[in-house]
This record gives sequence, structure tokens and C-alpha cells, in this order.
Amino acid sequence: MSIRQSIIPAAMLAALLPAGAALAQNKPAIVNQSITESEVLGAQRAWCDALVSISRTGETQGQAAAKALAEKVIDAAYGYQMGAVLFKPTLTVAPQTFRTTRAGALAYFVGGDKAFPNDTGFALKGWTKCEATNSAIFIEGDTASTMGNVMITGKDGKVTTVDKTWQFVKDDAGKLRIVVHHSSLPFSGS
Repeated sequence: MSIRQSIIPAAMLAALLPAGAALAQNKPAIVNQSITESEVLGAQRAWCDALVSISRTGETQGQAAAKALAEKVIDAAYGYQMGAVLFKPTLTVAPQTFRTTRAGALAYFVGGDKAFPNDTGFALKGWTKCEATNSAIFIEGDTASTMGNVMITGKDGKVTTVDKTWQFVKDDAGKLRIVVHHSSLPFSGS
């Protein structure tokens, strides 16, 4: 006798399982939160596209519109709703080097926050293109880590390369969230 027949009434079991789960064949419901390489690459492309979009919005519609877009991007891409995000932006200095809160991330991207007086808006620097290249991607179940470079092109055509480490987790809705974001300029030698 199956668990479905002996312990849990069929109607109750049907209510607990996702829509379309096959009860008739006694197939178990399968939940797979594993991250794929294509999801990681898609999240990196989306981050780059968002950076360029925020920059373009700042130029054409002003800082307030760029801030509104940046808020949407942060809420969609980062895991601040899950807790602290370990975010070390490229151009920050002590005592505000790390941005574990949404407000700190927003200030970094678009400036305008008196609590972060050194932030002028990294995303407002006239970026026209952004591309991520990975040295390595490590995927383990619902967590993926990447390390590589992001090349960002300014409106003058100059390319700025930053070293970038991201860690993504899959949230309860199956969406990738950035929970670690470390960015720095490459060492130039002494």
C-alpha cells in the first residue's frame, strides 16, 4: 500500500502537490532547485544589461528615473529580501566599503543618499556596453559562484575591466539572487 493510499487522503495530497503532479501513476513530486550554467550566464547578462539601462536612463531622464529603475533592478537581481548581501563594490572606501543593505547598494549605483556622501552613482557614468567573462563557474545544487571579469564600455569608447566574483542562490520562487558580489579593479603593479 502506498503512502498516498494509507496515510494521506488523495484530495489532501493533491492540494499539497504542485499543479500537474501525477498522482495516478504514484509518481513522486520532484522539486529541483539546481542552478544551471545557462541560468548563471543569463543572470550575468541581465546584470550587465541593467547597468547600461540605468546609465542610459540617467542620461535621458535624469537621476530620479535612474534611481527608480535601479530600485527595480536591485529588488529583482539581489537577495536583500532574504537578508544581508555581501556586496563589495568597485569604487568604495572605508568606512563604507561594504554594502550589506539595499540602501547601500542603491546609493552606490545612483548616488543621492546623504548617508553615503562619497557615492556619485557608478551606474550613472555613461556606460554603453557591458560584458561578463568567466574564469570559472562553480555550481553546487541551488548555489553558483563565478569569478572573472566584467568589461564596461564608456561613451568615449574606453573599456574599464573589473575583477568580479558573484555568488547566486535560487530563491523559493526558483529565481536566481545575487548574495555575494565582489568587484575590484585589477592590480596594476607597483
